[in-house]
Order: sequence, then C-alpha cells, then structure tokens
Amino acid sequence: MSGGTFAAFLDIMRRIPAGKVATYGQIARLAGMPRSARLAGYAAASCRDPSVPCHRVVDCFGGTKAAFDVHAPGTQRTLLEAEGVLFRPDGTVDLERCQWQEKRAER
Repeated sequence: MSGGTFAAFLDIMRRIPAGKVATYGQIARLAGMPRSARLAGYAAASCRDPSVPCHRVVDCFGGTKAAFDVHAPGTQRTLLEAEGVLFRPDGTVDLERCQWQEKRAER
C-alpha cells in the first residue's frame, strides 16, 4: 500500500482531540476508504511520529490494542484515561460518550 494511503489515515488521526477516540473503521471512512479499517490499523501500528495520537484509535467495540502498549501492558488505556476517556466495566472505551464526531469546521 502506498505511503499516501497511510499518510491520509495519519492526517485524520492527528485531528482526534484529547479525551476522544475514533475507531479504525471511522478513520478509513473519513479517508474515503470505508473497507480499509485493517489498513488504518496497520498505519497506526507502524507510525513512529509522536505528533500522531495513535493511542486514540480503538477497535469497533472500543477495545485497546497491545501494539500501543509500548511501555507496559495497559499503556494505551492509561494514556486514554489520563485524557479523560471513560471505560466500561468490561475494559472497553465507552464509545457512546467518548467517540469523536468530526465537525465540518475541523477538516
């Protein structure tokens, strides 16, 4: 896959504000590639640019991924909780309350 595709995903991830999350599928849809959630995940997992808040991207159920637990298990959750992201008792992000909804002005 081209670097341009990954760059499109990463540009969208940069817009996710602190305290909010987006899903891989949401990132793919916003990039105009609605069936490319897995590629959005690959882009996030391979990103080494600290300006991209990849830890704010979760799966469609609000689950965190071990790929972002770079320092220790639970790193992604710890980072999200520090930003005020709420988790449900089952350990997933409360998407109903914390999922980012991009407004037209943010584009």
